[in-house]
Amino acid sequence: MKTHVYIDGFNLYYGLLKGTPHKWLNLELFCDQPLPKNTVEKIYYFTARVDARPYDPDQPTRQMAYLRALTALARVETYYGSFMSSVVSQPLVQTDPATGRYTRNHGKPVMKVTAAGNYAQAWVLKSEEKGSDVNLAAYLLRDAYTGACPCAVIVSNDSDLVAPIKLAKTDCGLTIGLVRPRPKGSVQLMALADFKIDPRDHILAGAQFPKVVATPSGDAHKPASW
Repeated sequence: MKTHVYIDGFNLYYGLLKGTPHKWLNLELFCDQPLPKNTVEKIYYFTARVDARPYDPDQPTRQMAYLRALTALARVETYYGSFMSSVVSQPLVQTDPATGRYTRNHGKPVMKVTAAGNYAQAWVLKSEEKGSDVNLAAYLLRDAYTGACPCAVIVSNDSDLVAPIKLAKTDCGLTIGLVRPRPKGSVQLMALADFKIDPRDHILAGAQFPKVVATPSGDAHKPASW
């Protein structure tokens, strides 16, 4: 079955790749391996260029190396949203001194309270990626309504995609596959999917670029700190 894959890049990174040795991911191999009965003709990768952080000034350099490596893949198209940072006041949660993790009560985070009985607040740097979910939805619906492919595979846990996926299914009859970057994804998304793929470590390990990737604009080198 002719298939297009739509990847929310930040969802993929923070849900599946962060903290692993598999960040140097060849997206063509990553999509082909779990879909042996499908012909993956196009892979859309939606992301945003990150800013340097005081605690991680090399983050943009590592990302640019990866984005350059992706240009070596004929079936991958990269589309950019925007990355926004702001300083905001946020309420604090209680943490367990033994583990450092936040505490829960009946499944909900326990808020930290000051001696005066008020909720504790702190100024924090908040970073948000804008546009990837909208871009993903737009390209999915364009392909659905133009009949570009009978099968669409979504790599995301974002419940904001429920409405466009439902339209693609009900209006255009698309077969929908779902790859969940996190084991516990959106229940609504899972209910819409005709089939689901849980990416395993062996798939990620077998879908890595070589350390040096030849691209149209020169070699891309895997970052040493990855």
